Amino acid sequence: MTDDGLAQAIAERVRGCPHVVALSGGPFGAVATYLPGRRLPGVAVRDDEVEIAIVARGGQPVFITADEVRAAVAPMVGGRPVNVAIDDLEDS
Repeated sequence: MTDDGLAQAIAERVRGCPHVVALSGGPFGAVATYLPGRRLPGVAVRDDEVEIAIVARGGQPVFITADEVRAAVAPMVGGRPVNVAIDDLEDS
């Protein structure tokens, strides 16, 4: 799978997590993957890591939400560390 395809698959998996409201571009829109003709905010696949930025739903500690996101995408990233930033919280 190409990094573009991987980024899209990761985005879908993250959006399916119960305490994720949306993907976020992070500060200054820096967390993104550039695809042909568009930009995918919230997921950056790099050679040495995967960075994910989200808006989380309130109702549970944010570190648990981050752990859920990491666990959801870990099987897809070939052992790369997954860094999750929670950029905002939305009331549950």
